[in-house]
Amino acid sequence: MSVDQATVRRIAHLARIAVREDEVPHLQNELNAILAFVEDLNAIDVSGVEPMTSVIPMRLPLRADEVTDHAGADVITQNSPSSEDHFFLVPKVVE
Repeated sequence: MSVDQATVRRIAHLARIAVREDEVPHLQNELNAILAFVEDLNAIDVSGVEPMTSVIPMRLPLRADEVTDHAGADVITQNSPSSEDHFFLVPKVVE
């Protein structure tokens, strides 16, 4: 698979990246090199390899799932500059 210059321009447009016309051939070569590397990776047989979640085999520590009392909404919302009916009031950001 190879990428032509029109595809490079389309990718740049979709990614909202400004690309000068003199940069297109260089980006085309880089994208083609990346795709060639991915094709090389696809040629490797990994049928007997287990998926990894980490490079070091370890288990994450888990905490006990215990119910605890909280301070209450009145105490928590006291820290807010503005609150109403146990909710934090924030400035409107979307019109």
